[in-house]
Amino acid sequence: MNIFNVLNMIGGLSLFLYGMSIMGNGLSKMAGGKLETILEKLTTKKILAVLLGAGVTAVIQSSSATTVMVVGFVNSGIMKLSQAVGIIMGANIGTTITSWMLSLTGIEGSTLWLKMLKPSSVSPILAAIGIILVMASKSESKKKDIGGILLGFAILMFGMETMSAAVSGLADNASFTSLMTAFRNPILGMAIGAILTAIIQSSSASVGILQALCVTGAVHYSVALPIIMGQNIGTCVTSIISSIGASKNARRAAMVHLYFNLIGTVLFMVFFYAVNSFINFAFLGKSANAAGIAVIHSLFNIGATIVLFPFSNLLVRLTEITIPDGKNKEDVQAELVSIDERFLRKPAFAMELCRGKAREMAELTKKAMELAIEVLLKYDEEKAQEVVRLESVADKYEDVLGSYLVKLSSKNISAADSRSMSIILHSISDWERISDHALDIVKSSEELNTKGLSFTEHARQEIETLCRAVNDICNLTVESFCKDDEISATHVEPLEEVIDTLSKKVKENHIKRLQNGKCTIEMGFILEDILTGLERVSDHCSNIAVEMITIYDNDYNTHEYFKNFSLEERASFNEEYDELIKRYPMGNMVI
Repeated sequence: MNIFNVLNMIGGLSLFLYGMSIMGNGLSKMAGGKLETILEKLTTKKILAVLLGAGVTAVIQSSSATTVMVVGFVNSGIMKLSQAVGIIMGANIGTTITSWMLSLTGIEGSTLWLKMLKPSSVSPILAAIGIILVMASKSESKKKDIGGILLGFAILMFGMETMSAAVSGLADNASFTSLMTAFRNPILGMAIGAILTAIIQSSSASVGILQALCVTGAVHYSVALPIIMGQNIGTCVTSIISSIGASKNARRAAMVHLYFNLIGTVLFMVFFYAVNSFINFAFLGKSANAAGIAVIHSLFNIGATIVLFPFSNLLVRLTEITIPDGKNKEDVQAELVSIDERFLRKPAFAMELCRGKAREMAELTKKAMELAIEVLLKYDEEKAQEVVRLESVADKYEDVLGSYLVKLSSKNISAADSRSMSIILHSISDWERISDHALDIVKSSEELNTKGLSFTEHARQEIETLCRAVNDICNLTVESFCKDDEISATHVEPLEEVIDTLSKKVKENHIKRLQNGKCTIEMGFILEDILTGLERVSDHCSNIAVEMITIYDNDYNTHEYFKNFSLEERASFNEEYDELIKRYPMGNMVI
């Protein structure tokens, strides 16, 4: 083997890894974040989690990517550690698909059908179709993604064949044969497999390299088997590295991956070599081939899952012993609000997570406002403290979503995701301000309670009517936002104007009661603060609704939106306003 063979092998390995990356990225884009969403939501049953882990990994062609994704889920509080175990087990099974694809390079035969199955025949056709789809697609589209998948597969197979051709001469190399003989030592073989996989951070790639070396005929099954075992341990490095600096449960998820592969390997090796000492498996002395490597890889991962699946809870317990608890409430709260930055590598799914967090923030803000109104109408210290807590959490949501979306904005995202990003970025400050006003209303209520002040019966009825309208506008805005319903959002502004009218009426009636000696100036100051808070809440709801409606307009301007109504639109708006004002009768109550 000369320097040119070495260069060819390096080039083949580079193409192999690059092709795997292109194909995996194309498959991920095709899924558009759906696979990750399925993983997030459908992992309540452990057996289903195993199947999903296997399926997702088979599609994205990377067990490391799946386990890193799981670490991110656990770190963000989206997934429980117990749910992650099944997915990690399934990921080990799913990654064997790559080795079966690569085993096609070993197909031999002279018939037309067998020749067509050989990568050397199929790859050029797939590459031609792929490049046509990529070049013909001007922007991000499904066709371009499909083209990328086909190109990636063709490059991967070409790299595999280049590696195989480069190392084929090693069959007559005494040094290489001697080296392979040394690797028959199970411990040494496992160590080499683990180190190689840890370096390139892909068990699929390291198994592919082993399959390429099989063409030399010098790699016997006695050598291949311990190397494959080591490769399964080495692939854990990626998830362990990704868990550095993450939460305790995220680090435990990475340790589950390590313990599963480590325990599975030890059990398999002890059992296999114990039986071999009595039976002496004849196949160990035979030269391995690509298909045989795929069989061993699959049997180990399926067998390890079957054996260890019933003990998944013990795996979790083992990680809890390794990484003990010590988490306070603040840590838990921060975890629930956070979005793991690992997902930035998958923009479509990262955007879906942001949408979910934004909906959580909207619902949380609505809850804070509902409680604030309840406290205003009937003071309750426990509810008041809950509003304080919710306002603090809303602040965290604003910080997390804002900074995360800024980072995500630099990624390649679809037009629909870009629109969602704009809506969320414009609205999170409004949601946060609504929670601030909820807290202000609670503080005013606390002042009333502390000073022993109360509204007159008629004033209370007026405030209840106004609060009902504010609750309604919050519900309408949250529903429109969570469902991304622009039509529903158009009904927010008429209700906002109704609230302005009601607030003005309450102020006018208060002045009259003040003149009649029924109310005090001190009460008037507190009432003014409460009314200001309620009005501001409706204003922020209006901002969110208008942002949703006008987001497609390049000349985005919330303040100009309603000024540009046509006569017909204004007439319809006024008609809706007239209908709404009837729902909140206040009459001429003054006394």
